[in-house]
Amino acid sequence: MESLEEKIKQASDLKILENVRIEIFGKKGVLAAQFAKMKEIPNEEKKEFAKNLNIQKAKLTELFDTKKMMLQSQAIAEMMAKDGVDVTMYHAKSSSGALHPVMQTMQKMIDYFVALNFSVEEGPFIEDDFHNFEALNLPKHHPARDMQDTFYLNDSMVLRTHTSPVQIRTMQKEKPPIRMISPGSVFRRDFDLTHTPMFHQVEGLMVDVEGKISFANLKWILEDFLRYMFGDVAVRFRPSFFPFTEPSTEVDISCIFCEGKGCRVCSHTGWLEILGSGMVDPNVFEAVGYKDVSGYAFGVGVERVAMLTHRIGDLRSLFEGDLRLLEQFR
Repeated sequence: MESLEEKIKQASDLKILENVRIEIFGKKGVLAAQFAKMKEIPNEEKKEFAKNLNIQKAKLTELFDTKKMMLQSQAIAEMMAKDGVDVTMYHAKSSSGALHPVMQTMQKMIDYFVALNFSVEEGPFIEDDFHNFEALNLPKHHPARDMQDTFYLNDSMVLRTHTSPVQIRTMQKEKPPIRMISPGSVFRRDFDLTHTPMFHQVEGLMVDVEGKISFANLKWILEDFLRYMFGDVAVRFRPSFFPFTEPSTEVDISCIFCEGKGCRVCSHTGWLEILGSGMVDPNVFEAVGYKDVSGYAFGVGVERVAMLTHRIGDLRSLFEGDLRLLEQFR
């Protein structure tokens, strides 16, 4: 056994040590051969033989484990020394980083509403059917569900298609008045020049006792917000349909490229669609147990605003990580 101990001690790298391990502890190794001899030993001597053999095995195992840890640490140190980089070396091409244009745009939106005392609320990416659909007046088999292009995980769980579930969760845990926004990632099965499977929204909600909040409040805050984001633009409201608001409206701004005169970007209409909004449907309030309240809600796509403010033609370029594009936003 002393020769085996010496072999372990003399192993100079992990490959040699592995060969020693097979020689000692392998199925056809020294220890296996010693234990096989027990069937030839008289019964009265077996107990003592096995005891001594187990002591030797434990000693060799401890020695082997210690040697292995030492060689592993040595190998890691050698690898780090070989691959190490001197971070103090000067590099003439070093440049500062910057927030991604989508994150810049979202932060600008958040700053506006925080300044008006809106709270910033967050929620899970994986939502149940109730919070993502039913509580928002989208019962099962409702045709408007087809508008969502949903990623289903199973029959009752989905990747959230909007940040509206955060509004539902906030209303469930808090009583009015509520003044909140819910920025974050959302997911839909869509991918082209103006759509990606993952994108970002900032949705807003204000709720108070009935009669305190009207469509006029919604109109004022959206007009002010859009001029904060785009400058001196005209804003118009068009009747529309969303299951969770009634009345519902699409909001447009005068084209920032042609100043409302008509161009290819605005399809020669002079207007650009920018967000959806409306007064919260009573069925939504009923789903969260609210009574005698009124409120408004709105939602805006962050990438849409980022593309317009930064004159980016293809939405997908925001997610390709091309430094030639991103370095322009330092």
